[in-house]
Amino acid sequence: MGHKEKSRKDKRLQEISLLRTIPYSDHQRWWSKETIAVVTGGNRGIGFEISRQLADHGVTVILTSRDANVGVESLKVLQEGGLDVDCHQLDILDSSSVNEFGEWLKEKYGGLDILVNNAGVNSNMGSENAAENARKCIETNYYGTKRMIEAMIPLMKSSAAGARIVNVSSRLARINGKRNRIENEELREKLCDEESLSEEMIDETINSFLQQVEDGSWKTGGWPQTYTDYSVSKLAVNTYTRYMARKLSERPEGEKIYINCYCPGWVKTALTGYAGSVTVEQGADTGVWIALVPDQAITGKFFAERREIHF
Repeated sequence: MGHKEKSRKDKRLQEISLLRTIPYSDHQRWWSKETIAVVTGGNRGIGFEISRQLADHGVTVILTSRDANVGVESLKVLQEGGLDVDCHQLDILDSSSVNEFGEWLKEKYGGLDILVNNAGVNSNMGSENAAENARKCIETNYYGTKRMIEAMIPLMKSSAAGARIVNVSSRLARINGKRNRIENEELREKLCDEESLSEEMIDETINSFLQQVEDGSWKTGGWPQTYTDYSVSKLAVNTYTRYMARKLSERPEGEKIYINCYCPGWVKTALTGYAGSVTVEQGADTGVWIALVPDQAITGKFFAERREIHF
């Protein structure tokens, strides 16, 4: 990142820090204590901070964790701060775990209004790439996210404001980004064609990548060369977000579901080995902002620092 670009970003983060101190007015607050938000991987890092910020705004938050005991400990920290938070065990890799969570959620809360897909993993820097790590990254970040969306959509409550899905993603996965872009021009054009996007096409693209990792040809396949597994998994998430936005737009008024994704930045968390340059408070902010944005039918978009960026 150049000096001017860094200066602009630092200035924007300062502006956002100020914006966070300004409370929502009564007419902006479409939510209440009865509004239910589910945050996957909410026991630490960005997920924990998103849970805290949403609860601080008056939303009832369900913090989920793969390890039930860890989730309970995280819950205690938030409850000691006077926040209205609950927790439940959830492994997004396990369909039975997702289904069991859905049944519990419906029985106890009647469904949800906000889903934040935060749970994810990172596996490589790009110089080396093992098939086992690639599959783990894709299975967690893409298929796990998709599994949650498919399971939660039937449980999302009807409202005039619309239900919200927020997918935590990364600018590393931008199709036409300045850095780490997809070099395969044919694939770029295919992924950019909104009308032809389909779940099958996304899955085929991912399977092609995994096959190339398996046979060792991925470096010449035009894939991102840095954080390759992570970038491709989030590329799938971004593309799936756009596909689902189009599909969900067909729902009638009162049953709308708005889906967007965002990049939290290079955050100081376990995922980055605590080597990031952005605090968890800053990293969580845009996700919370999208989840709560009032009176605007925003869907199928990609955000960073509270601004839309290109896929």
